Amino acid sequence: MTENPLEKHILSIVCSVFDAYSVVLFLPDEEGEGHHLAASFSLGDKVGANATILPGKGLVGWIIRNRQPLLVPNFDQRQSNLGYYSGGEEASIKAFMGCPVPTGGALCVDSKRQYSFSDKDHKILQMFAELIARQQGSRGRQDMAGNIPRYFVELGVIQDLRFRYKRWPQFLQNYLRIMVEATGFDYCAFASVDTPGETYCVEAESARLLLEGPEPLILPMGSGITGWVFHNDQPVVAEGVEGAPSAVLFGKLPDMPDFQAAICMPVMVNKSTRGVLCLAHTQPRQIDESMRSFVRQAVDHLALFLENLYLKVRLRTMLPRARVHSDGPQAYDPDSAPMPPQKEY
Repeated sequence: MTENPLEKHILSIVCSVFDAYSVVLFLPDEEGEGHHLAASFSLGDKVGANATILPGKGLVGWIIRNRQPLLVPNFDQRQSNLGYYSGGEEASIKAFMGCPVPTGGALCVDSKRQYSFSDKDHKILQMFAELIARQQGSRGRQDMAGNIPRYFVELGVIQDLRFRYKRWPQFLQNYLRIMVEATGFDYCAFASVDTPGETYCVEAESARLLLEGPEPLILPMGSGITGWVFHNDQPVVAEGVEGAPSAVLFGKLPDMPDFQAAICMPVMVNKSTRGVLCLAHTQPRQIDESMRSFVRQAVDHLALFLENLYLKVRLRTMLPRARVHSDGPQAYDPDSAPMPPQKEY
């Protein structure tokens, strides 16, 4: 097995992030019949250097064949196998998690501790798989992988915001600040819409460019890249090049900087775009797959906060109309029960 140094570096980061025992990367053979071990990182020395997996064989083969992630919190060797260990090392593995690589293959981690991985870890592992896929096409750069641990830490900080700030304005302002610090962009803003229609509003900014007071700025739905994202439910990523037209976030507005690079991501609540997160920079920026994945993950946290906020508002609306029985079970008396409305024929 001839390992790519960048892939080895990425796998060492994955092992550290998940506190795993081993991390393995399987990629398609040139013949297309099986998948070979392209890279690995392990705290032991029992990973087989020439391991090959056929689609459908074992847990790794299941991921490759079905193109679906897999989480096994309590690994039972009697029912399945991994297929990449030698010398009986597989018997000590207690937990396993893997996901498909978009360009083919599988990225997998395991642990000697039961229940080491959770459902939310799948998204983080998929971020690494997307990075590997992009590296497979461009052969990548060392500094691209170096950003992953920092993004992982920032995602943890964003997750903590939901517990530190219960009120939306405080949460949002701190969220925008962290997004600017994490990505190195000059500006971050959040736009929202209550009922999709003719207008949307800019609610908050990381730096005051449009908002002069507490009131949001209301704009026509067709204004700028943000309006396009609202209308099409699709993200826009513009790296910018020297001499190219400006990335117009909200339409032609006075006193706005000449932004070159931009990321505008839809924020989905109840399966509809209720917000757009906007990042912008005054210089062209290379927006690699690790940054794109980080922004997607961060937007998921934002959507979750909004989802919880929506449910709380719904609950407060419904409770005054609900009848709460606090004295235990109550007998049904047909003589005193209200009569249902009679139908007219």
